Amino acid sequence: MKLRHARAVAVFGIAVFALTGARGSHGGGCDNSSSGSSSSSSSSSGGSGSHSDNDSDGNGTSGGSLPGGGGSADKASRDVTIDKCAYDAATKNLTARITVKNDGALDYDYSVTMKFTGSGAVPATAVKTGIAVTAGASASAELTTPYPGTGDGSEYTKCEVTRASRI
Repeated sequence: MKLRHARAVAVFGIAVFALTGARGSHGGGCDNSSSGSSSSSSSSSGGSGSHSDNDSDGNGTSGGSLPGGGGSADKASRDVTIDKCAYDAATKNLTARITVKNDGALDYDYSVTMKFTGSGAVPATAVKTGIAVTAGASASAELTTPYPGTGDGSEYTKCEVTRASRI
């Protein structure tokens, strides 16, 4: 009886292992996203990471990391970290400094779309394309957009990656 039970448990374990594909913590199974992308082609995401900066001088430097998610559509978003989100009084631009880290085995060119928001602020968007990151390395980039207001920029307190892709 004990041997039969042990065999049943072993068969069940092998079946679960085979069905899940022994995937790591980043999920498994099929990617049924509407983008139809796979890990070897361009992928995009409606990333949900953000960074708020409530410093009075608008030059905060604390980082905000994007949370990871499930399928391959989130891989580009997980590679992006927001290092700085501020209003630059000298250039009168909203700026976001990011770091893109490529832990993969292939070189990628990244594109990132950043949304600037805040209390009473009209949302503003900046796009940066062609951020080349070699395999196992990281690169910094700055996204800027003209300040749409007439004040001191203090109403813009949050940066959010709304789209990230890599090819």
